[in-house]
Amino acid sequence: MKAIQITEFGGPEVMRYIDLPDPEIGEGEVLMQVTGIGINYADTHQTDDSYLSKQTLPLTPGLEVVGTIAGKRYLTGAPSAYAELVAAKKDQLIPIPDQISDGEALSTFVQGTTAWHILSTVGHLKAGETVLIHAAAGGVGTIAIQLAKKWGARVIAVASTEAKRKLAVELGADIAIDAKQEGLKDRIIEANGGKRVDLVLEMVGGATFDQSLEALGNFGRIVTFGMASREPMKMIHPAQLMGRSQSVTGFWLANCFAKPEMMSTVIAKLFEMMIKKELRVIVGATYPLSEASKAHQAMRERETVGKIVLDPRL
Repeated sequence: MKAIQITEFGGPEVMRYIDLPDPEIGEGEVLMQVTGIGINYADTHQTDDSYLSKQTLPLTPGLEVVGTIAGKRYLTGAPSAYAELVAAKKDQLIPIPDQISDGEALSTFVQGTTAWHILSTVGHLKAGETVLIHAAAGGVGTIAIQLAKKWGARVIAVASTEAKRKLAVELGADIAIDAKQEGLKDRIIEANGGKRVDLVLEMVGGATFDQSLEALGNFGRIVTFGMASREPMKMIHPAQLMGRSQSVTGFWLANCFAKPEMMSTVIAKLFEMMIKKELRVIVGATYPLSEASKAHQAMRERETVGKIVLDPRL
């Protein structure tokens, strides 16, 4: 089978499109013919070994696919996903409704569930609150905007270009502001009518995190679920959170994988919303599997919107 493999850690350039043996099928597994592979920002951290879990070489990146088994389409999580074939666990196969495309289904597995849990499970969003969403035109951001509005929040979207900010507003954001770091805190507070915000969804890190924390109000929560800038934020001392009764929470979707109620149940709800036209998922560019390095480069340079997909058939 064709697959992506890396034998040294580094940037997008270390990925090689090569022939590898078909995966071995273990007990409780079945061979899946892959028709689509979701790219996540976490994949870019796998390739340079800056991911939360230690990576070992040689490595085939990726963690989510759609594909067919006996002619039926399924969504599932699978390690070494950048390949034409994967060994899928039978008890983790999620049937895809006919009304939903491969790309739309892939949008739910990581981005959809992440948006759901950072807003609800760890963000404790309440109707009437203001939520600040960084990377608002990305896979998580585009879904988080719509869920937050559905659940009664006011949404401030943060994005790096005018086109991305326009998309965020089209999806329901009340206002969209520039993501540049200079003056970010002041722009956030100004966008909220001079008040600090209640909840921040933050995956950039560095100064973006620091200024977002400064713009957080009383009883405010900031959820960090990535560090796309690869720049660390300032050290936080617990005492500095006391003055406004604030919370800083981390979120890693891997902690949800073993709990069906946090994955398949949420995905089923997202599918239902999509079928009812209550949720619009944005499927951005689709790249051939052979051009995975180009897809990673585009993502790291903030050139992408929505869900980015690899197609091994192209």
